[in-house]
Amino acid sequence: MKFDYRWVVLSLLFFVCQASYAQITVSGTVTDAENGEPLIGASILVEGTSTGTITDFDGKFSLNVPDETAIIRFSYTGYSPQSVPVGTQRVIEVQLAPGELLDEVVVIGYGTTQTKDLTGSVVAVNEEDFQKGNMSTPEQLVVGKVAGVKITSNSGAPGAGSRIRIRGGTSLNASNDPLIVLDGVPLDNNGIDGAANPLNLINPNDIANITVLKDASAAAIYGSRAANGVILITTKKGKASSEFQVSLSSNNSISSVTKLVDALTADEFRQLVNERGTEQQIALLGDANTNWQEEIYRNAFSTQNNLTLGGGIEALPYRLNLEYFHNAGVLQRSQFDRYSATLNLSPTFLDEQLKFDLNGKYGRTENFFADEGAIGASVVFDPTKPVYSDTDDFGGYYEWLANNGNPNPLAPRNPLGLLYQKEDESSVNRFLGNAKIDYSPVFMPGFTATVNMGMDLARSSGTVFIPEDAASNFTRGGTDNYYEQQKDNKLLEVYGNYEMDLPGIDSRFDVTAGYSYQNWFRYAPAQPELNVAGDTIEAAGIDFQTENTLISFYGRLNYNLKEKYLITLTLRRDGSSRFSPETRWGLFPSAAFAWRISEEDFMQNSNVYIKLRGGYGVTGQQDIGNDYPYIPNYALGTLTAQYQFGDVFYTVLRPDGYDANIKWEETTSYNIGLDLGFMNNRLNTSLDLYYKLTDDLLAIVPVAAGTNFTNQIFTNVGSLENKGVELTLNYIAIDNGTTSLEFSANASYNNNLITSLTNSDELQDPGILVGGIPGGVGNTIQIHTENFPAFSYLVYEHMYQDGMPVEDGYVDQDGETGITPGRADLGLGDQYIFDGSPEPTVFTGFSTYLTYNRWSASFTLRGEFGQYIYNGVAAQRSFYQAVDPQSATYLQNLTSAYYDTEFANGDVTQFLSDYYLERGDFVRMDNITLGYDFGEVANNMFLRLSASVQNAFLITSYSGIDPEVVEGRDDNIYPRPRIFSLNLNLSL
Repeated sequence: MKFDYRWVVLSLLFFVCQASYAQITVSGTVTDAENGEPLIGASILVEGTSTGTITDFDGKFSLNVPDETAIIRFSYTGYSPQSVPVGTQRVIEVQLAPGELLDEVVVIGYGTTQTKDLTGSVVAVNEEDFQKGNMSTPEQLVVGKVAGVKITSNSGAPGAGSRIRIRGGTSLNASNDPLIVLDGVPLDNNGIDGAANPLNLINPNDIANITVLKDASAAAIYGSRAANGVILITTKKGKASSEFQVSLSSNNSISSVTKLVDALTADEFRQLVNERGTEQQIALLGDANTNWQEEIYRNAFSTQNNLTLGGGIEALPYRLNLEYFHNAGVLQRSQFDRYSATLNLSPTFLDEQLKFDLNGKYGRTENFFADEGAIGASVVFDPTKPVYSDTDDFGGYYEWLANNGNPNPLAPRNPLGLLYQKEDESSVNRFLGNAKIDYSPVFMPGFTATVNMGMDLARSSGTVFIPEDAASNFTRGGTDNYYEQQKDNKLLEVYGNYEMDLPGIDSRFDVTAGYSYQNWFRYAPAQPELNVAGDTIEAAGIDFQTENTLISFYGRLNYNLKEKYLITLTLRRDGSSRFSPETRWGLFPSAAFAWRISEEDFMQNSNVYIKLRGGYGVTGQQDIGNDYPYIPNYALGTLTAQYQFGDVFYTVLRPDGYDANIKWEETTSYNIGLDLGFMNNRLNTSLDLYYKLTDDLLAIVPVAAGTNFTNQIFTNVGSLENKGVELTLNYIAIDNGTTSLEFSANASYNNNLITSLTNSDELQDPGILVGGIPGGVGNTIQIHTENFPAFSYLVYEHMYQDGMPVEDGYVDQDGETGITPGRADLGLGDQYIFDGSPEPTVFTGFSTYLTYNRWSASFTLRGEFGQYIYNGVAAQRSFYQAVDPQSATYLQNLTSAYYDTEFANGDVTQFLSDYYLERGDFVRMDNITLGYDFGEVANNMFLRLSASVQNAFLITSYSGIDPEVVEGRDDNIYPRPRIFSLNLNLSL
């Protein structure tokens, strides 16, 4: 890793900026605003510093503050906090009112509200509750923190993305990802070329809170993009009238692999081949002892450093953050580096009638993508062979050769050769910015007009180079390719909000109405496929360019009667250029009601908070990948389909399949919720029951021959439902000033079911085959079909004798001679649909946070239950024939799963056996953190240290390396590492 001198310069600047301040002593008393009782152990903190104290048994305190510009924050569990400027005061008497949790401000679509006024299913996670440790992307901060939200990292690769599901997936082939809105700018869910995850260009350290809108009554304000829920991300901002502050944080970590695939050792492999192999196979054995998995993995070092400058110059709060993040992967050579800068300015004018919120975020990532084919190759490559050969051929790596001396095209490649003979690098630049202007004229109390202009611009480029002598690309003379992409996302929104109290009828309402214009543009110039010599392997083709636009009108009414009865009504009308004029516009309504039962007369003095919620709404899904699926388009034909005129071959234009009537999916949702609070809200819980039905389901389905220009079309075909229960519990067990102990738990149940799947009357197809697996061209293990969950398993039922699987023994399901595959006659044949889902039916999260004096400790535990996993690694490596698939021209290794069956042969039928479906239940300790606050270590310099371990342990009966896989198929995933981190926070 290169030494980055910039951090030395910034660190020197950090220390130079220190200044000493005169000390002022402030004292006073903190009491309960309702009964005047002193509050024992109330927290008192100088904002922007670690200077603080607590009240004594009489509620009294004494505190030294830097100067008269200081602001003191008073807080106590179950009470609303207060911030008091010191000024000329030397004695401050503070009365705190109960209701901190209920008065907390929550971000919702196009505005904010208080927790007590929420009518929908909305959950906010603040910075203090985020996951701790080495976090490369924002979604990792809330893993296991929100009921109904399941976040699964796609792999353990540095900067890798995650699959986010809110209350289950609502689509089959369109996107199931939620809409993500960053500081008011809806982001594009489509990926960026050269980026493992578009969210990895956003610095998690900049995020103040994340709010999840789970039900349609909360999310319908985003209309055609909210079927999968909405995630609102709010970044940190400067504070008005606060003094200049500098903080530096540095997180340094070591990552290591926790478990390897249980492949045979060299000695075990030699013994097996000597016992069962032919003379030719035995002759191919080597005398080396190579553990290929240990060769490709490493202990990896990562460092994340943030320098933050912030404060407020009168009416100009500001915050500037600079970051450098180096993330090395446990797979050799994999690496992710991010450089980011974030600036927020929040000036006000005209006595705060005019407010600006200016946000700019720039991120640059530099990626080195190690060839992940080495992961599978490390499992199968012969462990009796050495890493290096005795020659310089093929980079000096040992390779299986054909009779002509060239690499055997059917044999696996040397895993180290794959890693070190491929240079796959990219750089991605992304700018996210918006200017939000609020005007609240003094002549119109309660009215605020807002203009929000935003942009999300991405520019990426990359190269892939494989030398001509590399075995992986030997026949084509290597690879020397280049790619680039441009993505623009532009937003203009204008909306107004009017709030009014009507004391005569004990009512309060606020109305929001607005207009939104958003445009997405994508461009990628065509590039030829070249070898190292510069020869064209495949011509460049046509540049890719497309754009689409969404225009929207929306409104929301919130009505509060007697602080007991709350009503929210929203309506959004969207028009998308992705659909034809006949299906372009959609209407998305929602309604929600809440009854604060605890405000009724019969509940007074009960010290219990009760709120009943109910909601209904319609949301949409228009993220379909193709911007113009309703238009008859033409594409260039392939080089193998040229037309000959004389001696000249011409590339043809071929028509694409299309559906002129395609439209967005619509999801209708119902939600009933109950919120309870006890012991002045030290104990609170929420229970939600929901039902979601998606109609006009978008899927790729077969069509009758001759009815379109393809045999499969992307169209609206049916419906799918999700129904479930969510439970959240938070308990503050101890809070006495010196010690605090908090618990948080959530549990979710979700059942996914395809209720209808319209197919061609001529085909009578039992479903849509999905879930490709290795072992042959076109093999699939899953199916979408009616009355089963999406991605259900379509398998053969294995026969057993004395508890052992019978080789080539399968149950005859159709009564016909032989074992026939599904869809051979447009039926299921001898396959059946397994009664088990690849998705967990129950998933849980549990967190605890403990502080004692200056010490703090926390952990987050997570579990998933009820899912089944297809162990593709075991299916491919558990029969002896896999040792020698090509008649003694090369050997391949097996896994220990072979000894469970000792099968001799393997074929497609075996790969599709239900024997390889395993329960995927697990409990994972995501994070354990221990910290110590040193307080003021020098003049106005404050230090905090913490240590954490991520992925601390995993409890599961699954035989593979990790049961947490996407869509239920385990096939040599990049392992999730265990990460040990040390974090330093320094502020002045």
